[in-house]
Amino acid sequence: MHPLTRRAALAVSAAPLLLASIRASAQSDPLPSWHDGAVKQAIVSFVSRVAREGGTDFVPPAERIAVFDNDGTLWAEQPLYFQFAFALDQVRTLAPQNPEWSGRPPIKAVLDGDLAALAASGERGAAEILTATHAGMTTDAFAASVAGWLASARHPRFGRPYERLVYQPQLELLNFLRSNGFKTFIVSGGGVEFIRVWAEKAYGIPPEQVVGSSGSVRFRQAGNGAPELVKEPKVEFVDDGPGKPVGINRFIGRRPILAFGNSDGDLDMLQWTAAGPGARFAAILHHTDAEREWAYDRQSHIGRLDKALDEASAKGWTVVDMKRDWRSVFPSEP
Repeated sequence: MHPLTRRAALAVSAAPLLLASIRASAQSDPLPSWHDGAVKQAIVSFVSRVAREGGTDFVPPAERIAVFDNDGTLWAEQPLYFQFAFALDQVRTLAPQNPEWSGRPPIKAVLDGDLAALAASGERGAAEILTATHAGMTTDAFAASVAGWLASARHPRFGRPYERLVYQPQLELLNFLRSNGFKTFIVSGGGVEFIRVWAEKAYGIPPEQVVGSSGSVRFRQAGNGAPELVKEPKVEFVDDGPGKPVGINRFIGRRPILAFGNSDGDLDMLQWTAAGPGARFAAILHHTDAEREWAYDRQSHIGRLDKALDEASAKGWTVVDMKRDWRSVFPSEP
């Protein structure tokens, strides 16, 4: 056999083995959307250490609690929080049934498309809009309105459903943690009943593992005698800033060993997690990719990252640079 013919035959016979090796290598990488480097290595090393029975950093499965902020950490948050985008759309949908809204300045600004007046109304105006569109209905009706909005609404920049703006690398991380005995929770400043509608489908996180801000809910008997829960125009709990460790204590009951955030609103949660005994992992997602997503930090009106970025540097927390550390940002289009 000619030497070249022999080499070709050997190459053909080796091809299935090479393909199997490539497939095995791909399957062995739990975080394929993360670039190889110090950040990915730190995550894999931490998870391996706490899951290795008999190791010095071993953590029993019941104590492997991981908490994630939602807006800007698990899905995008620009140009405004997605729950607020829902509320603005709800104002337009519900306005014909509520003619008295025309006399309320922040709601009138929404109906008139007056963005300057809406911005000038500040947090008080935002709270009034959220109250008007979230309160007075049953929890079932509210869940249905959220589900309907998610099915039809599209993001103004990407033209995608909002649920398709979850971060692919974080989906992989959530799965990697769960495959190593972690229980994953969302701890968000967003409304708990808004997030619970879609979190299980989007992240594999069930409703009972979502901690968020909440309004008062009242039990009553409907006119037909059926029991129902009604949302009231009163804030019950704000799960942001110092409220996050309080919410973790109240609703989870264990201090996490891993916490992931992206803004100063997550600083207290990161501090609380990192201060516990044994192996700990605190991480911050730094938005640095203006081309694929956005680049923002200290001066942003949404998801400001200032004090937490400084503390991450001082304490040696892991800072994930979106542009440098992620191969992809969003899931591929279906």
